[in-house]
This record gives sequence, C-alpha cells and structure tokens, in this order.
Amino acid sequence: MSVDTETTWAQRSFDELGTPLADVTFCVIDLETTGGDRNADAITEIGAVKVRGGECLGTFQTLVNPGGKAIPPRISLLTGLTDSIVANAPRIEQVLPSLVEFVGDHVIVGHNIGFDVAFLRAAFVRADRPPFAPRTVVDTVAIARRLVRDEVPDCRLGTLASRFRLDHRPTHRALDDALATTDLLHLLLERAGSIGVLGLDDLTNLARLAGHPQSAKLKLTADLPRSPGVYLFCGHRDEVLYIGKATNLRQRVRSYFGRDDRRRIGPMLRETQTVRHHCLPDPLSAEVVEARLIARLLPRYNRAGTRVDRYCYVRLDVDAPWPRLAIVKDPSATGVHLGPLPSRQMATLVVDALQAAVPLRRCSTRLRRDHCPSADAVPCVAAQLGAAACPCAGAGPSADRVSYDRSVGVAAAAIGGDADPVLERLTARMGTLAVGRRYEEAALSRDRISALQGALRRSGSMQQLVARGRFEVRHGDITWVVDRARLVDVRVAGSTAGALPAAAPEPPAAGRPLPRHLADEALVLARRLLDRQPQPTSVRD
Repeated sequence: MSVDTETTWAQRSFDELGTPLADVTFCVIDLETTGGDRNADAITEIGAVKVRGGECLGTFQTLVNPGGKAIPPRISLLTGLTDSIVANAPRIEQVLPSLVEFVGDHVIVGHNIGFDVAFLRAAFVRADRPPFAPRTVVDTVAIARRLVRDEVPDCRLGTLASRFRLDHRPTHRALDDALATTDLLHLLLERAGSIGVLGLDDLTNLARLAGHPQSAKLKLTADLPRSPGVYLFCGHRDEVLYIGKATNLRQRVRSYFGRDDRRRIGPMLRETQTVRHHCLPDPLSAEVVEARLIARLLPRYNRAGTRVDRYCYVRLDVDAPWPRLAIVKDPSATGVHLGPLPSRQMATLVVDALQAAVPLRRCSTRLRRDHCPSADAVPCVAAQLGAAACPCAGAGPSADRVSYDRSVGVAAAAIGGDADPVLERLTARMGTLAVGRRYEEAALSRDRISALQGALRRSGSMQQLVARGRFEVRHGDITWVVDRARLVDVRVAGSTAGALPAAAPEPPAAGRPLPRHLADEALVLARRLLDRQPQPTSVRD
C-alpha cells in the first residue's frame, strides 16, 4: 500500500481549463458497491484508468472489504462478488491513500460519475480524511446524450460499448467498466472535435452546449482565443448582427450555445454564418471598442445598438428673454445643457424636478424681454396652481423680471452641477407630501430627485474627463492614453501591438456639451479611470 499523501482539490485556473485535450490527463473511475445508498451502502471494488493523449498511463484496481456490510444476492448475481471474495480485501480506509496518490489532481471521468463521486465523498468523510472535491469532473453519460443519443436506444455503458464496438466491454466489474468508459471517452472526444471542442473548458461545457439547436455552429468558435476582445456575429452577407465584449472570447461566444433559445438569441444564431473577433490587451479596451463599433454599425440584435439615437439633453435657453427648459436631441449653439442623458424618460424627470423646485415658465409662447401682459390675459394652469411663472399673463411666482432672472440663475447653477438648493427644496417637498400621506406624489418626488442626481453624476464625470485633456493611466503592464474623453492608445509593456481596431472619434469642441456619440465611451473611461492616478505625459494640447 502506498504512503499516505494529502491532496488538495481546488477550482482550476482559467489557463488550466483552456488546456488542449491532448495534453489533459484523465482519470477514469468506476466503483462497485453493495447498493445505491451512499450513506447506508459501502464500496466493494474500485477500478481506475489514467490516460493522456489516447495513451494509457496506468491502472488501479482493488477489492474493498465493505466492513461488515453484506453483499445482497442480487448484487452478487450482477457483479460476481460475494462476501467471501472480499473478506480478505483491505478496508476502504486503507485503500483511499493509494487512490488519492493515483488520481492526483487530474480530471475525473466516469459513466454517471455522480454516483461514484458521491460514494467516494461519503467514504472520505467516514475515514476522517480531507473532503473529496475533484477539481474537474466529466460525465460520459451527459456527453453521450448530446453527441450520439440519436444513434442508440439508450446511453447505458453496455449499449454504447456494443453499438460502437469498443475494445473493452463492461462486465459490472470496476476495472473492466473503467476500461470500457475510457474507450467511450476517446470515441466521444473524437466526435466532439468536429464541433470545435478542443480544450478542457470546451469539454466541461459540452453537455450543456451540444444540446443547443444551433450546436453545429460551435465549429465557428474553434479559432477563438481565450483572451479579452470584441466579437462580432455576422450573417449571410457578412453584415454584423451583434457585437459584444469579453474577457475571454472563446468562453463568452460559446456560452451563447448553452442558453435557452430565447427570442433574440435563437434567431440571431440561426442567421449567423461567421464569428469575427478583435483581440485586445485588456477588458477596458474591449469595452471601449465595443461601444465604438456598436455606435458606428448599429447591429440589429444589439439592444443598445441605437442608444446614441435615444440620447438627448436638457437645455435652458439662458440667452432668451424669458428662458425655459426644454428637451433637445442635440445641443444648441446657445444655452446651458445637461447631458447627454440616456433616454427622454430620464430627461423628462429631470425637467420635472427642476420645474418643481424653480418656478420657470412652461409655455412656449415667444416673448420679448419688455413684454407687458394684457389686462385680459389668462394664466396657464401651472401658474394658477402656483407651480410655475406665467410672464405672458403676468401671473404666478417669479413673474416679474427680477424674480424670474433669479429663478433662471438657480436652475442654470443646478444644471452646471451646483444643485444643492434645488435638491433641498425637492427633499423638503417630498417630506411634506409623506407627512400628509400623499405617498404617490412623494414617490414621484423621490423619482425626480433620483433622476436629477443621476443625470448630474453622469454629466459631471464626463465633463471631468474632458477637462483633464490628455493624460495616461498605468496599471501593471498596461498604459491607457486618454485625450478629452477618448481612448486614443493602449500600450502593453514589451509589446509592439498595433493600434485599436476602431479609431478614436473626433474630439469634442471646446466649451461645448459632449456629443451624443462620445457618451458611451466617456462613461466607460470615467467609470474605470477617474479614480486612478494619472501619469504625466509629454503630449499636451
């Protein structure tokens, strides 16, 4: 019996999971037991085969004394093992050290491997040993159901061995069954290779992926690397259907074939003819390139593909005689702007928040600065309720010139980032409504406050990035070069890699709101880089 060794099983690293299957060492295990209850029954025989690259590296076989647990006649009839045969065999406590040494940290394989692993875990617990927790487990039953289910009446080991004429046939003895399972594993690996299963991570996901209606297209992922980047699903005329980013291109793209055939994913995969990709040095660069490509190509299956078209601004036309708030698609040459905001719904809540705190006029009537209302002018409803000024009728709070200019100043300051007076008024109003049990109105005030705060954070971070001009941020071996809210270069120490696959857009005009098409990239950079310490750069604008 071998010397006792302690082996710790842990989750495999990503590099290990990407190991080519030809380089993976598999340990195929089979057990015979006194019954099917892992807690009440015991192991009577263990067989294992260690293989790599189609070559057998060794076998392990031993009978096990079940420790007073009698072998039922039906089990003896099935396996040929009796109480007298196993009476002089070692106890499981004596066998486990040798098994641990043989298995090592290799990939565990079995036909219905869950049964065997459950019995081994229970045995390790009873033997007061460290838990049996294999790092990677492969079940040939699950893989066979995905790859050859249409060719056989069932996926029992005996059926598969007979139908595919495996070199070894199962006999309900541990080593024989382990050898037959090894033959089956090699057959399944050969079949799996035709659909792009080349690495260990591919194999561990195969039971889930190969059952997808579009699993035949898994071969399109065969050349994808396990590195950060951007992927593009393309259709019959090479049109781009969908663009996404990934920290691991291969794993991410293959994951689409393991999802339910949902409304968007199913049709997209049916149309897909090729999968293109761009490798990038880090996830941040991938996210930026994804945003650029989506904004330029507008793929049909990207929900965010038309996001730029939905962006808008809140504008206060401070140069007008009687300024008012409005939602505009693009910033005007005059006025102060808040944005770009991601939707008209958010912009509407922001306008409502400002108007609730500052009584600006809401009508669109064109007024001269020296406007004098007529005697029979009727104030608008909001003015009658005291919620807005109505200079055209000379009614409502702030309807006079001085008061109105003061209100305009408060609103303009809020849009510029100094929103404390506005937020204080809104918070006080929300509290009053809550005390008066006007809960729906209080909730609406809460939503308006949240929208205004969110809009100010978004706009502030983008403007902060623009104000920094050109700067560099270094993290490990990677240096990002940012110029006015655009990623213009990424450098990796010791690498001469080329430029980003999607060129940086034109810089924003000085003193103007950030254009809509720069918003996504600016938000990505602000979220990842604003809290990092910039490095000095020799390039100045």
